[in-house]
Amino acid sequence: MFIGELSKRTGVSTRSLRYYEQQGLLRPRRRASGYREFGESDVAAVRRVRILLTAGLNTDLIREVLPCMAEEGAILAPTCEEMAQDLKSEHERLSRSIEQLQDARAMLSSIIHAGEAITAGTGRNGPSTSN
Repeated sequence: MFIGELSKRTGVSTRSLRYYEQQGLLRPRRRASGYREFGESDVAAVRRVRILLTAGLNTDLIREVLPCMAEEGAILAPTCEEMAQDLKSEHERLSRSIEQLQDARAMLSSIIHAGEAITAGTGRNGPSTSN
């Protein structure tokens, strides 16, 4: 199948499919005419890439772990121990990022609340400066 058909079957734009190829996530055959030719295995590969992108992995890590991923229903499972460790490390990195974002959100909420208390007390857009 050509790239347009792969796009229709996977719901992924042709631009994204070209990007996946550029990143080494897809390796279509090339015809003498230069056209890309994809097979059924590429449909599955695109589905796996989409799942891993949704899980927060970047394309560099996806390129490493993709060969060691097996489908377990709608979920992927690592089949290589070293890849499982890479995924655990990425999970820890995401957890740290989430904690930092939650801390930043809490601080911003405090700032907003303090600002609302000040403006509510003055009835204006700022503290009173009259003598």
